[in-house]
Amino acid sequence: MAGKSGTIAAVLAGAAIGAALGILFAPDEGTKTRKKIKEGYGAKRDELKDKLSELTDQVKNRFSTSKEDLESGFDRLVASVEEKKDDIIDTLERKLEELKSSAAKAETAGNNSNNGTANK
Repeated sequence: MAGKSGTIAAVLAGAAIGAALGILFAPDEGTKTRKKIKEGYGAKRDELKDKLSELTDQVKNRFSTSKEDLESGFDRLVASVEEKKDDIIDTLERKLEELKSSAAKAETAGNNSNNGTANK
């Protein structure tokens, strides 16, 4: 974007200089020439202000759009992480229950085998 603004400024500056030189070398009276220079300067100044305003608006719009894209992407990421967190918690809770169940079965089986040997 910086390259475009530099190019636009260079083109406008070149046009203004060219217009001023053309007026200076035209065969006309000094008062008319000064009047033409003044009018040309005013027109180019207004044109440059308009271009600068347009460029400023484009930059603001681009950054605004980028900011909105970044915010919505971040929101999607947070939502995805929340979903993944819930899935992980559910999986861990299931695994814990399975381990508890296995431990309880192993304890019961151990107690039954100890009871069987103790009765002999």
